[in-house]
Amino acid sequence: MLQQRICPSRRFNSRVETAEGVWVYWRCNGRDDTSRVLDLSLSGLFVETPKLRAVGSTAEVDFLVQEGEIRAEAVVRHVEPGRGLGLKFTAMSVGDRPHLAALMNRLCSSRSVAVSTSSRST
Repeated sequence: MLQQRICPSRRFNSRVETAEGVWVYWRCNGRDDTSRVLDLSLSGLFVETPKLRAVGSTAEVDFLVQEGEIRAEAVVRHVEPGRGLGLKFTAMSVGDRPHLAALMNRLCSSRSVAVSTSSRST
């Protein structure tokens, strides 16, 4: 009998791939940048940027989305040269958390609509 090994994920929150319309303005090491968000979870995000930052560097992130103001402090956890940075949220105000949840809900529902639309056309 074949058994498939299941590797447990270190991830506590599911990631959602974002549409091209999700952007953040962020500051790290005294430098400002605006970047597209490639994926997002309740604990962090991955931003597309050619500008590398050292793992452990702190950043301030402001989302540019319709759900309202979302500001967070984050730390660089992962660097992919030529692609971008993985940032883990370290602090977010209580008032901004519902806006992040609303953004996640919108992204999840738009993803479901896109999947169901594409499966009907096949």
